[in-house]
Amino acid sequence: MMASTSTASATAMAGAFAAAGVNKPRGSAACPRVPAGGRQRLSCVVRCDAGPGVPAQMAAMAASVAALEQFKISADRYMKEKSSIAVIGLSIHTAPVEMREKLAVAEELWPRAVAELTNLNHIEEAAVLSTCNRMEIYVVALSWNRGIREIVDWMSMKSGIPAAELREHLFMFRDSDATRHLFEVSSGLDSLVLGEGQILAQVKQVVRSGQNSGGLGKNIDRMFKDAITAGKRVRSETNISCGAVSVSSAAVELALMKLPKSECLSARMLLIGAGKMGRLVAKHLAAKGCKKVVIVNRSVERVDAIREEMQGIEIVYRSLTEMYEAAADADVVFTSTSSESPLFTKEHAEALPPVSGALGGVRLFVDISVPRNVSACVSDVGHARVYNVDDLKEVVEANKEDRLRKAMEAQTIISEELKRFEAWRDSMETVPTIKKLRSYADRVRASELDKCLQKIGEDALTKKMRRSIEQLSTGIVNRLLHGPLQHLRCDGTDNRTLDETLENMHALNRMFGLDTEKAVMEQKIKTKVEKQKTQN
Repeated sequence: MMASTSTASATAMAGAFAAAGVNKPRGSAACPRVPAGGRQRLSCVVRCDAGPGVPAQMAAMAASVAALEQFKISADRYMKEKSSIAVIGLSIHTAPVEMREKLAVAEELWPRAVAELTNLNHIEEAAVLSTCNRMEIYVVALSWNRGIREIVDWMSMKSGIPAAELREHLFMFRDSDATRHLFEVSSGLDSLVLGEGQILAQVKQVVRSGQNSGGLGKNIDRMFKDAITAGKRVRSETNISCGAVSVSSAAVELALMKLPKSECLSARMLLIGAGKMGRLVAKHLAAKGCKKVVIVNRSVERVDAIREEMQGIEIVYRSLTEMYEAAADADVVFTSTSSESPLFTKEHAEALPPVSGALGGVRLFVDISVPRNVSACVSDVGHARVYNVDDLKEVVEANKEDRLRKAMEAQTIISEELKRFEAWRDSMETVPTIKKLRSYADRVRASELDKCLQKIGEDALTKKMRRSIEQLSTGIVNRLLHGPLQHLRCDGTDNRTLDETLENMHALNRMFGLDTEKAVMEQKIKTKVEKQKTQN
């Protein structure tokens, strides 16, 4: 059952924060969530180091088993606390890169991290989403307060960062808030660049990694798969990832917009300057499908670095002394240097030959330098057009506003997918009762059938008659169970509320003495105890 985020839930969360010493989540009323954005990479620092020595490990395992045995004795008390989905972690919004590096877990070590987390006393399922911009742990916790405290301690042990220092940067969400957070992450709403697509691929990789290692439980697995669905829907139904939101991407987008569509990818591109902005321009050109870029730079080393980074595009180097010769052969000229004086004046532009008529006969100068590398008077030349940073900022701001509008639309999609997931999880709540009720009914049927057959006598019945009696008894049981089982449905396909379904479930548990809640909790604890003893 998905725990509500009502006053009671808020009180429980406050207790968990106090117990674990974790900051109030960004999604609370005192700290509203604001969609941000960010390009993510998979290059992460490995911090899944070996633990303490063997004697210490043995002592720790013995302590864990003892704690779980005590937990088992107290099962009645813990029955009142349902298993909760939680996310606890930090991101580029809450922690500096130095801290994120220490907590990062390389992709090949995700299964190991999941195994360690699920070995904690109160953690039933777990998944790790670790990128350069975030490190988030998703769990199903048997006990909310104790589970969160164990995760914080695990993070502190793995990173070497004192728990008190970690708590200053951690965020935490529970149940529907945790699920919504993952759906927003998958949709790119929590990224530095709103709507960026790489994070969706990283969420998919968590699922693939779990499938390969068998490490994801049914709740976490379903939640991540639904998050992928939400991320796909948001991108396809809102086009939130369209539109440049950085100066370099806007420069490329603007240039391609000004070129005829049939010729934009065949246009000859020249980039002057191979610094950070120049590298990003080359990267965006490659992403748009351009196959060749000529780069003019003072030294060849930076151009070689760009060539090595971007394998799918031909990079041609020209020295500064060849700049005007290269410009004469270009249809689009991007400038990104730190020069204090203009590289292109009206006289320079007039001396350049006109470009092909197929491209409109106009050479484009896209200047993203401050101070400007291209004089404004170049636009006075008939076969030249100049666009500077101010022109690009208008494009960027317009796209940012558009993405924010699309982010609001995305929340509607996320709410729909969240409702589907919660309906599925709520439906899982009644499964143990359904199984126990059917098992109880089958036992009664078998017992009464056996009595009936003994009274009749084996010799008096043919095989056909015996089969008919068995089918009759089975049919009666099925007809009698049909109504109660229908009232245990809670999958969003009817008007029955969750509270009504749970009332029905508790009533059936009392009437038939099924005691499923205690049985389920005891089974979970028993599994934990046996697992710890085996490892010990």
